[in-house]
Amino acid sequence: MGAEWQAGPVAEITLRTLWVCGAALVLALSVGVPVGIVLGTRRFFSRALVISSVNAGMGAPPVVVGLVGAILLARSGPFGEWNLLYTPWAMILTSTAIALPLVIGLTLAAVGSLDEEWELQVRTLGISLRWRIWLLLREIRMGLLAAVIAALGGILSEVGAVNMVGGNIAGETRVLTTAIMMHTSMGEFEIALDLATVLVGLMLSIALGLTWLQLSGRTR
Repeated sequence: MGAEWQAGPVAEITLRTLWVCGAALVLALSVGVPVGIVLGTRRFFSRALVISSVNAGMGAPPVVVGLVGAILLARSGPFGEWNLLYTPWAMILTSTAIALPLVIGLTLAAVGSLDEEWELQVRTLGISLRWRIWLLLREIRMGLLAAVIAALGGILSEVGAVNMVGGNIAGETRVLTTAIMMHTSMGEFEIALDLATVLVGLMLSIALGLTWLQLSGRTR
């Protein structure tokens, strides 16, 4: 791989990968954590059906998610007027859809692991709702960290779905996974290996940071 390739496209593709991954993670956490908490702390009609749908979503093939996203965002689709197909936003939305069930499911599991009397005890102490939510988040922080790790892994490693809605357009929607796939199919294995090294290094760096947080949280 030449110096020009290293200094330009790799940095651009890596930054775009981080942007798509970060935005999708924030969206998935913003929606998934509250939904997981509600499912874990409230009892309502059709709750079992909702949880079953979440569990099914955790194992849904990402390529199917990409297909649904492409259909919805196509010009003839219900959201075609938004012109999001083959843009980074389409990739972000699809990645969010892949990560969301993981975040909801792991948050729900973390809430479910609490003592059944926990909420009653907190209510008895007369703590306000805002502080009850803060205490709950503190109690399930290890589960939330596991949700972050799982969601990041799902987003960073995905290729089929983001390729279907992003199109792997140079300078616009090409990310590390789709670039690796493209260069491999072209027989440019050296470039593909270099990109794979960047991706693995990125994943390892994030994993090490999150693992450090996880282990330090357990020692408190």
